[in-house]
Amino acid sequence: MFKAILIEKPDGEQRVGVQTLDESQLPEGAVTVRVEYSTLNYKDALAITGKGPVVRQFPMVPGIDLAGTVETSSSDAYQPGDSVLLNGWGVGEKHWGGLAEKARLDSGWLIPLPGAFSARQTMAIGTAGYTAMLSVMALERHGVTPEQGDVLVTGANGGVGSYAIALLARLGYRVIAATGRTQEADYLRGLGAQEIIERSELSEPGRPLAKERWAGAVDSVGSHTLANVLASTQYGGTVAACGLAQGMDLPSSVAPFILRGVTLAGIDSVMRPQSDRIEAWRRLGELLDPEQLDAITHTIGLEEAIDKAGELLEGKVRGRIVVRLQ
Repeated sequence: MFKAILIEKPDGEQRVGVQTLDESQLPEGAVTVRVEYSTLNYKDALAITGKGPVVRQFPMVPGIDLAGTVETSSSDAYQPGDSVLLNGWGVGEKHWGGLAEKARLDSGWLIPLPGAFSARQTMAIGTAGYTAMLSVMALERHGVTPEQGDVLVTGANGGVGSYAIALLARLGYRVIAATGRTQEADYLRGLGAQEIIERSELSEPGRPLAKERWAGAVDSVGSHTLANVLASTQYGGTVAACGLAQGMDLPSSVAPFILRGVTLAGIDSVMRPQSDRIEAWRRLGELLDPEQLDAITHTIGLEEAIDKAGELLEGKVRGRIVVRLQ
């Protein structure tokens, strides 16, 4: 028996609660993992509250991240006792996820736990930090260097934003942080931001082209914010788009692309090939100070995660939430 958050919709009305389940109820998979830590991400909050069409089938255990120890395995890739990590792959959407004491998974979705971090630390980083690293790698791949100018990070107080700031600052970039919570300026400066701007500068409809302000950007917001970010990107700059906190729409024009040669790099973390995942986690191990994770993270129990999901969607959560399962 094990505990899990279970989302049900028996009569068209979503119900969510912590339940005790039998291991026989777990879905099919080659590897059974004793989950030690999971996280609460924006996507998990949408699933738990029912405020977004995240869950594809019911009943569902949410949780797009997990770290733990292999209990049983029919795959040659993993043996009992191996420490493993999972981000994405539709887990928590189409397949039972990490907000449970046990998970049964496809072996191809797992990677070995990075040697630089403990299980808790990998979840402190989670999909948010992993996505931030993929975004920074995209800026590097498209030639954005610290010498070219500032890099903007939107949604700066969120998990992706927090890690993007920390990573960019460690790599020598001058970081501008856009946030709706300017009272958190000390937190953002502690991560490495050198300038703080109010998100309202970017969140309303703007012009197709505006003054060139940054060489690159990591945007987790979308909608008008992303449109304005693009409009203010310098000639030849790159914007990595990895989120939709404001909306899925992009009310922009072709002007930044055909008049300034701006690149919009889409960042998918869910179905990323294993080689990219391993490289991103290797870079995270090089760049992140494990002690700095404490400034970005706080830990809760499984029973607290349901209430925290609502707070996360309301923008009341700073940084990362780790959920302790064992």
